Amino acid sequence: MFDLLKNTLLAMSFEELLWMGFGFLGQGIFFSRWLVQWVVSERNEESQIPVSFWYMSMVGSVIVLAYAIHRADLVFMAGQSVGTVVYVRNIMLLHQANKRVVSG
Repeated sequence: MFDLLKNTLLAMSFEELLWMGFGFLGQGIFFSRWLVQWVVSERNEESQIPVSFWYMSMVGSVIVLAYAIHRADLVFMAGQSVGTVVYVRNIMLLHQANKRVVSG
């Protein structure tokens, strides 16, 4: 297994290694949102979804979507596209709610 991984990485161009790193960055951001949500919920002793969760979701999803487009992976693109729309919409709704509170 280790040899297969090593040989695969050695066969990749520098550009492909950068893209892989970019993809892992997106996955890392996307995963970290759950840690943020967990910490906030534990601090408040109730389930909560902080605003940062939605921003991390959007950023991670856009990065992973860019990686999927680069890899020409239609399944991955479809899944990330739908998620990205949901995350952007939630951020829009949060901003609209904040405007109503400020002006209200």
